[in-house]
Amino acid sequence: MRWTPGGLSSDVEDRRGQSGGGLGGGGLGLVGFVILLVISLVTGRNYLGAYFSSGGAAHAPQSAPRAASPQEDRSAQLASFVLGDAQDTWTQILARENIRYPRAKLVLFRDYTQSGCGAAQSATGPFYCPADQKVYLDLGFWDQLKRYGASGEFAQAYVVAHEIGHHVQNVIGIERKVRAMQQQNPRARNQLSVAVELQADCFAGVWANSSAKRNIIDQADVQTGLQAAAAVGDDRLQKMSQGYVTPDSFTHGSSQQRVAWFNRGLNSGQVTACNTFAAE
Repeated sequence: MRWTPGGLSSDVEDRRGQSGGGLGGGGLGLVGFVILLVISLVTGRNYLGAYFSSGGAAHAPQSAPRAASPQEDRSAQLASFVLGDAQDTWTQILARENIRYPRAKLVLFRDYTQSGCGAAQSATGPFYCPADQKVYLDLGFWDQLKRYGASGEFAQAYVVAHEIGHHVQNVIGIERKVRAMQQQNPRARNQLSVAVELQADCFAGVWANSSAKRNIIDQADVQTGLQAAAAVGDDRLQKMSQGYVTPDSFTHGSSQQRVAWFNRGLNSGQVTACNTFAAE
């Protein structure tokens, strides 16, 4: 990729120096949790609920920041660059349809933090929360991505662009419609989830099309993006974790599907090419 390392943009919240704490309560700790629980039981008042609802975790004392390695700082700056470039691209694309694009935030954290959708943990991998319009990313995920067989800077860029694809879905109303459809038809929950994820892959490809035209990426970068898409296919991950594949439980799509939809966005550069809900 052709980009120049620099600082982090104003769209990035860097929480890597914060302590996640335990039991979802920031620095409350086990002793504090027990004390509040006992007081709540004795008095009949829900002090635990009051603590968490008032943002007690946000006011908890933080641990001393852990120094970031030069490699981690570069990864953070790359994520910031891709975030900014992808959002500039989507601002232009949606403006053609008279849709205003509100910029998402990228939250960098280590191990654990709180999101508008609940706890964010490194084990869950990167995700987008529609409730607060933020992408949550523990940079340690890149090590896991390497173990899956995908490495290189564009593999990381693909992940960020995929999560911004979910923000685009939220902006144009797809996320709300799908959630309503899943509630109406719980049996179709996984099938709809796969369509959502494959569309985000396609949207990542639309951004890649734009970045290729501006000589930010080349064919070698595209190959690492395709490897990343294949690496996180449900069939491959299930095979690695349990030794067999159960297609009915897919929530993100197979490796072949993810590569195909990323390619569709990449080759077309058109949002209209990304209608995964109409695909057979």
